[in-house]
Amino acid sequence: MNLSISLTVNGVRRNVELDDPRVTLLDLLRERLDLTGTKKGCDRGQCGACTVLVDGRRINSCLALAVSLDGADILTIEGVARGSELHPLQAAFIAHDGLQCGFCTPGQIMSAIGLIEEGQAGDDPERVREGMSGNLCRCGAYAGITQAVLDAQQTLTEAKQGRAA
Repeated sequence: MNLSISLTVNGVRRNVELDDPRVTLLDLLRERLDLTGTKKGCDRGQCGACTVLVDGRRINSCLALAVSLDGADILTIEGVARGSELHPLQAAFIAHDGLQCGFCTPGQIMSAIGLIEEGQAGDDPERVREGMSGNLCRCGAYAGITQAVLDAQQTLTEAKQGRAA
């Protein structure tokens, strides 16, 4: 039995035929849509490497069935930059050495974008660490990640205030 779903992925409407209702969003993104920036780490929702934004909310894509997301708006790491211009979080990760091996970086960045958009980042390092606690980094780049999120939060707030003026 084939199931047809429609998703908006990184601003592009995608119609997908699923031959198995058990396909996760992670597997759909990586194997069918060739968006391999979203990583398969633990495949159990414990590491955060597969974090994407669905309708503006952070989710572990390894735990979400694709069929349940019919009509959803999905943002992956591939849709974050604007052409050759990095998103402020991507630039901040580079500036603050928020990555080492890079495997967890896409999930970390997507989680940080969600954290900031949810208004949960603030300017307190402990609050950022708590908000990012679902994303693991085996290399231990947590200090750089926290600084990157704080820096990007400030950059995005200043940009928003500049647009409002």
